[in-house]
Amino acid sequence: MTTITTSTNTSIGSGGSGSASTSKIASLNKQVVSLQNQLKTLDKDTTLTDEQKTEQEQLIKNQIQMIEAQIAQLEQAQTQKAQDKQETKQDSASAYSKVADGVNRPTATNSLNVYI
Repeated sequence: MTTITTSTNTSIGSGGSGSASTSKIASLNKQVVSLQNQLKTLDKDTTLTDEQKTEQEQLIKNQIQMIEAQIAQLEQAQTQKAQDKQETKQDSASAYSKVADGVNRPTATNSLNVYI
C-alpha cells in the first residue's frame, strides 16, 4: 500500500508587506502544482486498489481546494490593502483642497470685491 502524504500550512496571518504575501501565494501555487502531479501519478499506481485510489484522490482534491481558498484570501487581502492605500491618498488630497476653499477659490460666502 502506498500512502501519499503532504503537509500544508493552513495559518494565514495579517501579513506584513506585499512581497511576503506574493511569496506566500507563489509557495501555495507550487503546492497546488505538486498535488496536481500527485493526482496524475495516482492513476498509474498499480499497488493501490480502486477504493484506495478514490480515497487518495478525494484527499488530494480537498487539499487543493483548501490551498486555493488560502490563495483567494491572500489575494483579497492584497487588494484590500491597495484600496486602503488609495483611499488614504485620496483623503489626504481632499483634506488639502478643503483647507484651500475660499482662499484660492472664493466661494459665494467668502469672496472679495475690489473696486479701483
